Amino acid sequence: MRRHRNVKIVATLGPSSGDHATIRALFDAGADVFRLNMSHGTHAEQRARYDIIRAVEAETGRPIAVLADLQGPKLRVGVFAAGAHDLEEGDAFRFDLDPAPGTGARVQLPHPEIFAALSPGSRLLVNDGKIRLRVQACGPAFADCVVTAGGTISNRKGVNVPDVVLPLAALSDKDRADLEFACELGADWLALSFVQRPEDVIEARDLARGRAAILSKIEKPAAVQAFAEILKVSDGIMVARGDLGVELPVHSVPPIQKRLVTECRQCAKPVIVATQMLESMIESPMPTRAEVSDVANAIYEGADAVMLSAESAAGRYPVEAVLTMDAVARSVEGDPTYRTIIDSTRSIHNRETVADSIAVAAREIAETTDIAAICAYTQSGTTVRLTARERPRVPILALTSLPGVLRRMCLVWGTHCVLVPELSRFKQAVVNAAKAAREFEFADETRQIVVLAGVPFNTSGSTNILRVAPCDERLIYSTDPE
Repeated sequence: MRRHRNVKIVATLGPSSGDHATIRALFDAGADVFRLNMSHGTHAEQRARYDIIRAVEAETGRPIAVLADLQGPKLRVGVFAAGAHDLEEGDAFRFDLDPAPGTGARVQLPHPEIFAALSPGSRLLVNDGKIRLRVQACGPAFADCVVTAGGTISNRKGVNVPDVVLPLAALSDKDRADLEFACELGADWLALSFVQRPEDVIEARDLARGRAAILSKIEKPAAVQAFAEILKVSDGIMVARGDLGVELPVHSVPPIQKRLVTECRQCAKPVIVATQMLESMIESPMPTRAEVSDVANAIYEGADAVMLSAESAAGRYPVEAVLTMDAVARSVEGDPTYRTIIDSTRSIHNRETVADSIAVAAREIAETTDIAAICAYTQSGTTVRLTARERPRVPILALTSLPGVLRRMCLVWGTHCVLVPELSRFKQAVVNAAKAAREFEFADETRQIVVLAGVPFNTSGSTNILRVAPCDERLIYSTDPE
């Protein structure tokens, strides 16, 4: 089963999509990666979903990636004696550490680390930014504020602090437990929330111990400012536009998205564009035109993947949402303008190794001769990512004998992932690549493929061979030694 598009679709599982029939339907509709949101559901529920994913994988014979999304620290106000209060612009309001029920003049904010980081002029945003306050005076246990945008404040609403780097680790105790659970379960990717600095990513990587790849969610202004350093220590990136749109002016999010996608492409690291992409499909079987344009823009920018959150996890039309994304992707990628944009935004930077040059050569050969596919062997995923960075006009077959690596590559643009036996000779690599190209209908006996591999085999980082090979049966069934 091959996808007739390059961009990947990430679908979040939840109450609307936790059974075998729905997960299989989501996969058939086009989902390449399933997201387990660790903010919701028990470990038992997540394990059941994971087991179903692997059952679907076995049924279809196609690898499926699992992304476990860690919750991150949650900053919330306390409770109110009356349950809620209306705040109006110009009102004075205090946050403090006092656990007494809140009033119309104050409420507990049980996070001393916030008070330690505040200074006069800092902003506090409550309930996804619907209520905005500015600090006038503060100390180790309080912040006196003035309301700059009013609304109803109620029990345990979330708080954002956009103007400061908070002295908080990205991993709470819950996140550490969830991380270990996800790694033991077999998750292929870990999405790290509340990233502010590269050290947050390094801590998660140390805990994962190579059992899963680390994907950093960029959702805070501090992460945008430190993005270059965060990208270096991450295996992938998620542009989490929800919190970005709360903590930053909403009009600044599109150019930030474009810049982050571009930088990820330059570094050959997969990038997901996420949050509210088809939000109306939670309740409606049809998206809005603006939502379709939003998905299309991410694809035109060259993102590796686009993501569904509540649309597939809790919405009424999860399968329809995936079908919509698939249809948009096919339409965009079939547009001649798409190829013009992708080619014009290809970077010539960060190409310093033999593997870089071979990936470039593979793309150029594919563009100038009758090549059906680029078949890239990989032990770590690097060769596949370098090939995908070139955004070639032909499909990429990612070939490896390592199931974990294979599944991680399901997130990478343009890849069709195939498990092959461990190799000892280059002739085997060519034969297996030709068999895969024929089996999955990327080529017939009249076509040629480009094969990328490294000698010595089964060694990460050894890519040093490029060969153009036919797909005829004489090669595939030949037993002659190389």
